[in-house]
Amino acid sequence: MSDIVLSVEVRERTGTGGARETRRNGFVPGVLYGGDQGPVAIALKDNEVVKAINSGKFLAQMITIDHKGEKQSVLTRDVQFHPVRDEPVHIDFQRVDESTVITVEVTVQFHNDEKSPGLKRGGVLNVVRHAIEVDVPAGSIPDQIDVDLSGYDIGDSVHISSVTLPEGVTPSITDRDFTIATIQSSRASRASEDEEGEDTEETEAEGDEE
Repeated sequence: MSDIVLSVEVRERTGTGGARETRRNGFVPGVLYGGDQGPVAIALKDNEVVKAINSGKFLAQMITIDHKGEKQSVLTRDVQFHPVRDEPVHIDFQRVDESTVITVEVTVQFHNDEKSPGLKRGGVLNVVRHAIEVDVPAGSIPDQIDVDLSGYDIGDSVHISSVTLPEGVTPSITDRDFTIATIQSSRASRASEDEEGEDTEETEAEGDEE
């Protein structure tokens, strides 16, 4: 769980006019929904939101919002940015608790390149999925999913079935063993293979001459 805590205020005015007024006052408008309560229009301090976003833990991590001492665990579901200034202009939060199973995308991190025969021979890692959509309790969202490339050769594919997921984490796609990455040949690896082939042919030719 993230250690981010954001103070919020309840917005009285909603709609486009209310949102513009909120921004003029140095706040970011947002909506809180989910659970057994109805949606609530809220406002968050602009500088606190920017700091939270820059921390790298604002998205796909459970955070806390604080309204006059009353705290609520939430998940950031959507952040809209200004098309020119790249500033947050609206945020959607979903109410959750640590046991709530949610669907999120988690970044994939590849390890042990040096233990991949294919990459050692000049092959190239072709990443099919930079993130994997998983079902996970809101309080146990992993920072990343680790993929071990040990033993993979040129032409091999890394499927989700070969990845050890953290406890409680399951892929959202269950109807197929989808591909995360492949090891492809490169110009350098093909040249190396061609040279090996030429060396073999020359050795065989010398043997024939003898």
